[in-house]
Amino acid sequence: MFLDNRQAAMDNLLEALADSLDYYQDNTARLRNDMREALTPCFEERRQDMRLLQQQARRHLDLLPRDADVERDDYLWLWSRLKSFVVNNEHVLINELLEQERVIMQALSTMMTHALPEEIEPVMERLWKNCRATIRILHQYQHQKRR
Repeated sequence: MFLDNRQAAMDNLLEALADSLDYYQDNTARLRNDMREALTPCFEERRQDMRLLQQQARRHLDLLPRDADVERDDYLWLWSRLKSFVVNNEHVLINELLEQERVIMQALSTMMTHALPEEIEPVMERLWKNCRATIRILHQYQHQKRR
């Protein structure tokens, strides 16, 4: 089944959200306790909104769920761990998380160029705000480390 542009944009967004949640879950042990406590509510909210968006995409866009790319996820996790041996572990992790936020925001922007059912727009706006909040927290910890 071929996806139209709107379905493909939604698929990219859902994939970016799932990747960020998987990466965060796989790396929570690498975070300082205070950073984990600050970020966990953002990622829990994201998980809920992603599930809602998946349901709405199925209902309104006829988009069926797709299997995760396990090999890609494993590669990204391993690559991050390898970089940690060369550079400060926390620095690498923060940069990886910031990059994922950038990818999500880009996917959200692309999705917003398409006509969307009214039910989907509030979820998209919450996800945008969630990304901004996550970025603020990550920058706060990134700048703390430099001092």
